[in-house]
Amino acid sequence: MTSTRPSAPCHLVVDTDLGEYLIAAEGESITGVWRRDQAYFPKVDRLGEQGTEEVLLRAADQLREYLAGTRTEFDLPLAPRGTDFQQRVWDALRRIPRGETTSYGALAAQLGSPRGAQAVGRAVGTNPISIVIPCHRVVSSTGGLTGYAGGVDTKLALLRLEGAFPAES
Repeated sequence: MTSTRPSAPCHLVVDTDLGEYLIAAEGESITGVWRRDQAYFPKVDRLGEQGTEEVLLRAADQLREYLAGTRTEFDLPLAPRGTDFQQRVWDALRRIPRGETTSYGALAAQLGSPRGAQAVGRAVGTNPISIVIPCHRVVSSTGGLTGYAGGVDTKLALLRLEGAFPAES
């Protein structure tokens, strides 16, 4: 039996073609999607107990569908924790269309901080809901694949899946 309202943080481990992911929720919202052993992996107290809540199962299904190429957008309630600035950056990430990329500098300018590329980079790097909030769509000003908390190989795989980078030949 699944409950729809976890009263405390809970999580679910999901195996995918890109590795093991951990999805966290609190209440009826997703609070995190992390690749196992990525940079900024959360502390155990943030994850709570392993659960089978409806929101976690929906998120797992949508993540698998997305990575299989059968889903192009996520339809999940999100509640990432962060500062006001981080929230603004993460909102901007959600507006980057699938199959497109932008640079840290362009995001900074869009947010009214044209010299704030490094601050934007820090906010992008600490995005707690990877893939769903598409931080992988941010590249360097030259188009290079700079750091990604889940690994540059994962970033490249996601961009290829979305058609933003050519597939391997």
